[in-house]
Amino acid sequence: MTPIIESLFDPHTCTATHIVYDEIGGTAAVIDPVLDYDPKSGKTQTFNADKVLDFLSSKGLALAWILETHAHADHLSAAHYLREQTGALIAIGEHINQVQEVFKELFHLEPEFATDGSQFDVLFKDNETFTIGRLTAKAISLPGHTPADLAYQIADAVFVGDTLFMPDVGTARCDFPGGDARQLFSSIQKLLTLPEDTRLFLCHDYPPAGRPPTLESTVEEQKTHNIHVHSGVTEEAFVRMRQQRDAGLDMPVLLLPAIQVNIRAGQFPEPESNGVSYLKIPLNQL
Repeated sequence: MTPIIESLFDPHTCTATHIVYDEIGGTAAVIDPVLDYDPKSGKTQTFNADKVLDFLSSKGLALAWILETHAHADHLSAAHYLREQTGALIAIGEHINQVQEVFKELFHLEPEFATDGSQFDVLFKDNETFTIGRLTAKAISLPGHTPADLAYQIADAVFVGDTLFMPDVGTARCDFPGGDARQLFSSIQKLLTLPEDTRLFLCHDYPPAGRPPTLESTVEEQKTHNIHVHSGVTEEAFVRMRQQRDAGLDMPVLLLPAIQVNIRAGQFPEPESNGVSYLKIPLNQL
């Protein structure tokens, strides 16, 4: 059964949120929802997430799943908010525990912060299948950007997270804790062995001047035109390029607040005695 897909784009974080459903009046999943965050004031809003809820309502859809492709460093997740509103399950890859362990230490989080992924409802293993109403979906492990990256395959559509960008932008960075350029190359090859007409839905687009944001590509387009990993690029050449490029990249603007929230499945830290939740800024550590 072919999924129906609606994609929303947040220009502030250049993030795509994809809504996948089986039929009008049926069942849906939301992939990589965005919580609005103002880094200047520390204020959060739910404009992007409410657009998702409005769309679900307009189509009479029941939300079954909130699917994270990884613990994002460039936006805060609205997964917790959507779970509160709908009762849907939040899922991520089983290796999220590795990410939690690293960042619990970096942020010196509270001793009771669990690093077993228990903040999420479901931890998917590689090739594990599940259903979205009448649709069958499969989780595909794609480590490299982070150890916990997943793609979700639903019929001829694959939601690839940060593994690949549009061909004129390239591929994800690998310099975050646990990232590995060789693993990323292997993960990308896994995607590029899929049929050439397989549709690849991206988590981000950073379009060059003159091109509007584009959220969908194909395996054929990536193999032919991706500036970092087109057909003929060797693993050694890719790793060398990726390591050199990553060494010159700035940290994402929202990395410090985003990671602290996203390893908690979109929840804020527990409020302190004054009723306020706080995020930490580790000085001289990154």
